[in-house]
Amino acid sequence: IFPLDSDEKKVVMHCEARGNPPPTYSWYINGTEVDSEADYRYTFIDGNLIITNASEITDYGKYQCKAENSVGTVLSRDSLLQFAYLGAFSTKARGGVSVREGQGVVLMCTPPPHSPEIIYSWVFNEFPSFVAEDSRRFISQDTGNLYISKVQPSDVGSYICLVKNTVTNARVLSPPTPLTLKTDGVMGEYEPKIEVHFPTSVLAAKGVTVRLECFALGNPVPTITWRKINGNIPKKARLRKSQAVLEIPNIQLEDSGTYECKAENPRGSTAFKGHLQVYTLPQWVRMINDTQMDSGEKLQWECKAIGRPRPTYRWLRNGLPLTSQGRLEIVNGELSIHKVQQTDSGMYQCVAENKYGAVYSNAELKILASAPVFVPNPIRVIATLGKDVLLDCKPKASPKPWVTWKRGDRRIIPNKRIMLLRNNTLKIVNSSRADEGNYVCRAENQLGSAEMTAILWVKEAMRVVLSPSRVEVTVGESVVLSCKATHDTSLDVAFQWFFNQKPINFQYDGGHFEYIQTQSSTVDLMIRNILLKHAGKYGCRAQTSADTVFAEAELLVRGPPGPPGVVIVEEITDTTATLSWTRGMDNHSPISTYNIQARSPFSLGWQTVKTDPDPVTGDMESAMAVELNPWVEYEFRVVAINAIGTGDPSAPSRGVRTKEAVPSVAPANVSGGNGRRHELVISWEPVSEEFQNGEGFGYIVAFRANGTRGWKEKMVTSADSTMYKYRDETFPPLTPFEVKVGVYNNKGDGPFSKVVIIHSAEGEPREPPSDVKAYGISSSEIRVTWKLPASGPGKPRGYEVSYWKDTEQEESGKKQRTIKNETSAVLTGLDGNSVYIVTVKGFNSIGQGPASTPVTAKTRKPRECSADTYPIILHVEYRLLVKFARNSPVKKWRN
Repeated sequence: IFPLDSDEKKVVMHCEARGNPPPTYSWYINGTEVDSEADYRYTFIDGNLIITNASEITDYGKYQCKAENSVGTVLSRDSLLQFAYLGAFSTKARGGVSVREGQGVVLMCTPPPHSPEIIYSWVFNEFPSFVAEDSRRFISQDTGNLYISKVQPSDVGSYICLVKNTVTNARVLSPPTPLTLKTDGVMGEYEPKIEVHFPTSVLAAKGVTVRLECFALGNPVPTITWRKINGNIPKKARLRKSQAVLEIPNIQLEDSGTYECKAENPRGSTAFKGHLQVYTLPQWVRMINDTQMDSGEKLQWECKAIGRPRPTYRWLRNGLPLTSQGRLEIVNGELSIHKVQQTDSGMYQCVAENKYGAVYSNAELKILASAPVFVPNPIRVIATLGKDVLLDCKPKASPKPWVTWKRGDRRIIPNKRIMLLRNNTLKIVNSSRADEGNYVCRAENQLGSAEMTAILWVKEAMRVVLSPSRVEVTVGESVVLSCKATHDTSLDVAFQWFFNQKPINFQYDGGHFEYIQTQSSTVDLMIRNILLKHAGKYGCRAQTSADTVFAEAELLVRGPPGPPGVVIVEEITDTTATLSWTRGMDNHSPISTYNIQARSPFSLGWQTVKTDPDPVTGDMESAMAVELNPWVEYEFRVVAINAIGTGDPSAPSRGVRTKEAVPSVAPANVSGGNGRRHELVISWEPVSEEFQNGEGFGYIVAFRANGTRGWKEKMVTSADSTMYKYRDETFPPLTPFEVKVGVYNNKGDGPFSKVVIIHSAEGEPREPPSDVKAYGISSSEIRVTWKLPASGPGKPRGYEVSYWKDTEQEESGKKQRTIKNETSAVLTGLDGNSVYIVTVKGFNSIGQGPASTPVTAKTRKPRECSADTYPIILHVEYRLLVKFARNSPVKKWRN
């Protein structure tokens, strides 16, 4: 799939074939050969076809590559070239849609031209506010339309369809469609009407994900349910988008069938049925292979494929179709050629295809013709005394030659002890020293003849002893196995060690195995730091040119037990789980006990749990885990222990949740205080989900003023809550309360925490500062003083001075705060010769108290320059300059 808007304007079609000599290539588009000389847009590089400035009009279609050399020709499978693009929506304004409240509506997307698939979404009013799909709203990925089953006032607005190309990721927006409500009343209830549904016949390729859509309009909003007629919906299926989409991943043949979606509400119901059929591309069961034959023989080739629908077959030779005629016979996937000839040589292809695709199987047929040749010649055979001897005669020749044997000058006539087998091999039974000598095989066909000489020696049989033949060790120990051979001294002997029939690689396993040559006819195998995996059979193979002898010894390794078998949860209660398992390997040391472990979302990995019985002995295969927490999901595993050590754990059981129970853990660290006036603030640490013991978990906050009898109880329904505020204007600040916090869930009430004393809030300051005074101290400053209010609840943590000009509103004024119990402040940055209004109020962490009675103060008049005041001003400036210039170079200053 080639994007038309790609910056790279070249399409590259790849083709590569193996062959000797190297093949040459040509290409076909929709059955017509590509001529690169006639059209400059086509270029060949090796087997690849490069198309410059590709366009959908001229280049869309099926492509096939042909590779050929002097041996023959083969065709590639077809390849489809498509082009990805996304057009623009029509700019024509879309008409508005007006419906009654409660009525269903369908907003059409009408997408622009595109290839391949696109994804639909809808924008509400303005980007990027997207329409959220739920049980009432649905966007079909087949039509792109937006369906609203029951319109609400909140749906009124402008709707824009947004489409996205799945290949290029390009996006375009449609013109807006306004949705308005009619004013002539509200739509009454009505039965569902299915507006979106999958086709009555759905075809899907095996292995893909299938999405079946179903959505209905209706008032009230309909509910969608699914079922499979005469079967069950696959367990792997998932319901998406408030059950409006049935999604079946990795679809298989058994998922075929009739599916039904049903829409219902209190006013009625309606249903839709459609058939899902799964098809498969052809897949090879039997393919053809390269074959060499003598001329005149019969070729019998069969290829076989499976698929749905059932594939048909056709045959090609050197890229051209074959039909039954003369010596050649074709029946479906079977090809027969009687009395093959040199002209039948070449490349053959069997093609299995159905309407969804095709697969190719390639093979070379080579017809041979040559005079007999022996390689090597002569051959030397060393046999063991008393054993049978086979002298092969395998000339290379075509057609097959006829063969004769002779010893010296005399032709061998077969008897009971010397036989000529069908494959021209000479067999000598129970060989003896008298059989030593030269044997000649002669092969001949119509193209020529050749002879081969086999020289036979007969030697004494070899014997091998491997000791010890059986040994038991414990993990971590070492052992030595010794292999000694007795053989004919004229022959060299070679040794090889095996473990469970496989040769030992001493470089790979050098950390544990060492090959030690003690004598020319004796070798040792040392096994160090033995592991459980080293248990088994060890073999020593001694080989001479005459004989091969193999001996084995058994090594048993005692070690920690292997992992127990599958752990099954037989029964579950609120605090117990009954488990069963199967015994694992004891590794030659009896299992003494089992250790049961569990993990949950709240545990730090696997933890050992208490059991009944305790301990769990090695002859048991079931036990009960106890003292578990209710309403917690657990996994369990079992570890076996023997005298050697602790083995590997079993695989975890499936996750199971214990039953619900009344909570048993009360909140911790109940405390409180602060808050606004007349408030009692109570806080606590929330109970971990591990100890909530069930659904519907919450808190019961109980409190009473000291000295009273009855408790007030308040329910806090959130399990994550950490605070409760109680407000009552009848009790004074800092009233002591007895407080306790309990827990509950759907099973009942749990325990309360210990009773603690918590005081109600003292609140914000009650009294304003007294004796507030203000007076100007310069043209830009006013000093404000006050006296602290009488002590009592709502102690200030500081004071706030507000000030504004008498010509302005208080809201436009400024504020200045002090900290602690300061009783004065200097306001700066004021305008000269101006009257300011000033108030003071206390504040604390709860809030602000009342303001004092406003007072006024006037800043001083700014001083003006004149001749008689100049010396004074100069004197003041001089003092300021000297102070400022202490750290500045004197040379900068001029009179």
